[in-house]
Amino acid sequence: MAESGVRHDRHPSLYRPSRRSGPDYRSAARVRQVSRHDVRRGDAMSQDPHALLNDYARKILTSRVYDVAIETPLQGARQLSERLGNQVLLKREDLQPVFSFKIRGAYNKLAQLPAEQTARGVVTASAGNHAQGLALAARELGIKATIVMPRTTPEIKVEGVRSRGATVVLHGDSFPEALAYSLKLVDEQGFVYIHPYDDPDTIAGQGTVAMEILRQQPGQLDAIFVPVGGGGL
Repeated sequence: MAESGVRHDRHPSLYRPSRRSGPDYRSAARVRQVSRHDVRRGDAMSQDPHALLNDYARKILTSRVYDVAIETPLQGARQLSERLGNQVLLKREDLQPVFSFKIRGAYNKLAQLPAEQTARGVVTASAGNHAQGLALAARELGIKATIVMPRTTPEIKVEGVRSRGATVVLHGDSFPEALAYSLKLVDEQGFVYIHPYDDPDTIAGQGTVAMEILRQQPGQLDAIFVPVGGGGL
């Protein structure tokens, strides 16, 4: 369940979630460089905050996530609502084909790639939901996908990626080592690196979650609580 929509009678406080420790996708020096190189910026995302919001709203409205993702229900959480004295709604992203919202961003990103890039194949480093989302998205679009995963990745996750048609490369004992190797494959084999969150098309794909929430809940939402890792959601 990716996020909760909350309606209550009191004015909500402002929450500033602290960044939890975890793998930093930018730990390899070239991640941002590769991401910027491969992101299509022909329609130039604006640097003005208000214009940037409009740019993302347009991208969200034209995202192609529903070729593979589903519109997940917004369900009331009865017991949690009773405990908190508020109406709590859960956006059931666990019902997606890969049990996560990551399929939205991965598919939308791949769907925006020009033919020259899709012909080269794509690569990423991940041991979690992005890996499975990218594998499924690539299979649906007929794109060769290579996922670099640490050797310590649980076998069930490795098989989950393989079962969705991607080539799995086990490398290193940690995420930074897997990431560095995926960038090496970009240099050596010409793959396009697909960033799990730092990309406008990926962010727009994930943003369709909010579009659905606003459509599914006719009344005002006082707050939407979203778990933050990389920040793509």
